[in-house]
Amino acid sequence: MQTCAVVIPEPGRVELSQVTLKTPGPDDVILQTAYTSISAGTERMLLAGQMPHPMLALPVVPGYETVGRVTEVGANVDPAWVGRWAYVGGALCYEGINAAWGGQAATLFTSAERVVALDEIAPRDGVLLALAATSLHGIDVLDTQPGDRVLVIGQGPVGQLAARIAAERGAWVAVSDLNPARLSRSVGDVVIQVDETPLQEAITEPVTAIIESSGSMAALAAALPLLDKGGTILLLGYYQKLEVPYMPLFLKEARLLTAKEWAPGDLVRCRDMIADGRLEVGSLLTHTLPVSEISAAYDTAMNDPDCLKLVIDWTNA
Repeated sequence: MQTCAVVIPEPGRVELSQVTLKTPGPDDVILQTAYTSISAGTERMLLAGQMPHPMLALPVVPGYETVGRVTEVGANVDPAWVGRWAYVGGALCYEGINAAWGGQAATLFTSAERVVALDEIAPRDGVLLALAATSLHGIDVLDTQPGDRVLVIGQGPVGQLAARIAAERGAWVAVSDLNPARLSRSVGDVVIQVDETPLQEAITEPVTAIIESSGSMAALAAALPLLDKGGTILLLGYYQKLEVPYMPLFLKEARLLTAKEWAPGDLVRCRDMIADGRLEVGSLLTHTLPVSEISAAYDTAMNDPDCLKLVIDWTNA
């Protein structure tokens, strides 16, 4: 069987192509995609040819933010899944082409255990489950507690979500960015546009933790003087390499933590947080384009400063 998919055939180019699906197994579910989104961090590096792992070698089908309806299930899967809205974090279901991570296709299939039912949340909001779960896992690694003072650097989707989850845990939260459009959607006790107000002017007491979600080592270095002694730095961006001045870390006896995507159960936890109102995500979806305009969609997601998160609409594909 063939399906339409987004393909990155070579660095700097994205297109729609017909790809061949493998044969689904008895433990699989087949989805008809309604919405996907673009990860401006990892997919930017993929487009630039900066992910040299053999499994990510071009050409690839990108994407790990897919929402669709289940249309068929394998013999070992509960038939009650048919017709339900679900989120899928990628799919390795293609013949002759790599999947990195394979979610940008009109039809796809994966093991039922990797599918998350959306139930009471809006299908469009479901495209944010991966980034929400990544942020949640980071806050868990940081072990944020009520009364903590947290600075979140960068107000892309991950930074926005991390700030909201930290605030929901009872922390005092400051957020910073250069982009006023992003900051207009931010949630925090202090919101700082750093090219207008220096961090040290806006934050007058030390912070117990710095969450770096901008991908900028320069931004992290500028924030280090605000870290309290024994404080923690959590890296939630994606980096080619780390270049952090050692002396401030040494003097403050700082801890440096990293957080890998999400842990088991985090996607469901985020779904439930969205469903019961503890985590608002709809305001982060700023742009929508049909899949027929895929090149424009990638250009907007990567380069438009007013675009926080773009939804690709597959409903007429």
